[in-house]
Amino acid sequence: MVKVKSWYGTCILILVLGLVLGACGGGSGTDATDPAAESPPAETQTPTEEASEGIFEAEDMSLNPAAAQQRTDTIIVGMTAPKGVFNWLFYQTSYDNYVNRLIFDTLLEVDVDGTFKESLAEKVDVSEDGLKYTFHLKPGVKYSDGTPVTMNDYLFVMKVLHDPAYDGEHDMLSINIAGGKEYFEGNAQDISGIKIIDELTAEVTVTEPNAATRDVLGDVVLIPESYYGKDYKKGSLDSIKALSDKPIGSGQYILKQYVPGQQVVLEANPDYFRGAPKTKNVIYKTTTDGTNLSMLQTGETDMDNVTVTEDNVEELKSFGFLNVHIMPTNGYGYIAFNHKDEKFQDLKVRQALTIGLNREEIVQGVYGPYANVINIPQSTESWAYTTEGVEKYEFDMEKAKQLLDEAGWTVGADGIREKDGKKFKINFSATADNPVVDSLLPIMTNNYKELGIDLAAETLDFNAIMDKKDTGNFEMFFAAWSLTPDPDTTVYITNGAQNDIGYSNAKVDELTLAAKKELDHEKRKALYAELYQEINKDVPVIFMYQRRDMWPINGRLSGFELSPFKDFMYSMYSVSTAQ
Repeated sequence: MVKVKSWYGTCILILVLGLVLGACGGGSGTDATDPAAESPPAETQTPTEEASEGIFEAEDMSLNPAAAQQRTDTIIVGMTAPKGVFNWLFYQTSYDNYVNRLIFDTLLEVDVDGTFKESLAEKVDVSEDGLKYTFHLKPGVKYSDGTPVTMNDYLFVMKVLHDPAYDGEHDMLSINIAGGKEYFEGNAQDISGIKIIDELTAEVTVTEPNAATRDVLGDVVLIPESYYGKDYKKGSLDSIKALSDKPIGSGQYILKQYVPGQQVVLEANPDYFRGAPKTKNVIYKTTTDGTNLSMLQTGETDMDNVTVTEDNVEELKSFGFLNVHIMPTNGYGYIAFNHKDEKFQDLKVRQALTIGLNREEIVQGVYGPYANVINIPQSTESWAYTTEGVEKYEFDMEKAKQLLDEAGWTVGADGIREKDGKKFKINFSATADNPVVDSLLPIMTNNYKELGIDLAAETLDFNAIMDKKDTGNFEMFFAAWSLTPDPDTTVYITNGAQNDIGYSNAKVDELTLAAKKELDHEKRKALYAELYQEINKDVPVIFMYQRRDMWPINGRLSGFELSPFKDFMYSMYSVSTAQ
């Protein structure tokens, strides 16, 4: 029997800022109408959009392979290999975050509906003017090395986030903590807006309120200053980064082994503040789109984030012992331009490359009813999503050719366009062994060849793509953003912490800041509509799709809380295995 249920309630609260890069096939990764409460049996069900979300329950647990049944104290999660940056301050990929969220704790954590609730915090007091936030830490919390967690550690993390040498992707300066800018610029020895009342209480004062302040301040990981700050000096973060493979936190699990490209082994933290996790060991084992289904079938893994295609859905259901969770992805796939490259600085070129690419054919070829082409950097589950005034950029080869003509790129004798003596050639990077890329490359190559563009494509592993992004050594690449519940982000603002493509638009900067500061929900929603209209018009990237996430989970596991907002690792401590 197929059980389908709604994944979340209406989310209207304003939550934490930022995004995390994820891979785009089975990668990691917001209000929609509820799917039907009950659907026909799987074997007769057509996977329409309405029936493409929910929990499709295991039908015959007697088919569960012996390898899984005998694993009574261990959960094995298949996933793309992390980069090994096991430090919340500096991680970049969703896969490193899967590890970090088991090792470290925050004062607040996301719930299934996208709101934030207390985690390490016992309570949070907010002043009427929204300028003062008092965090009360639960007593008795310990790090895995036995030292107590205190709010002095919170202050330490905040100082690192305000360090002039900080080069991670968190943007705490934008929250405008009193004295934060002065500390960053070297004009103060301390951050005046953060006061440690006692070891369990910290008071944070900001110079101006914004809608996300409480949740951003609360979603900061606490790490022991006695360990990470031992050799730290302002202006140099090397000593902290050097400990990324030897993390100490207060979270659910403790890192025991990391084998790059193979696995991460974690063991339950017996002193976890909610009580020792129900399952002793968690192993993150590296899988690919070519191996993840077979490893689930043989019981080598218990769960994985499998690319949601019609064939994969039906095959996973046929195994009989998996609960197949399908939900909207709070994120989107995209193709990035390097805006420091002169040819991509021309809006007509970016528009031509968008409408000259048959996105619908690519997306439907991979995902069928489990994804939709998008034109703004927001998923349909967000309260900020809009279609008003948004150009769809539907596939139109003739219009694309006309735009390139207008941009001065003329077709040469060899059929390749040229301008000022330069051929129109694009070096394109994408992840290997990825079904989206397998569909994308032949269509993109043919489409762009017809446009008169020479496309040179390379496929690399995900972390190699991220390295190219970090160094700016790319022209175009394919990736995905995993969104957070609040729409505020630094991805498209000039010199933003997450802006790795060199994009700059003064109006986008202005609207992003205005939306961040606005406290009235309806006014803020209107500002985001205007912001997305401007981004849509300016085409900073080629927006590709919002898909569904699919987590097939062995039926012997219970206790997960999953939603488009809440990833599996937040509830890992409550997951048990059938004996």
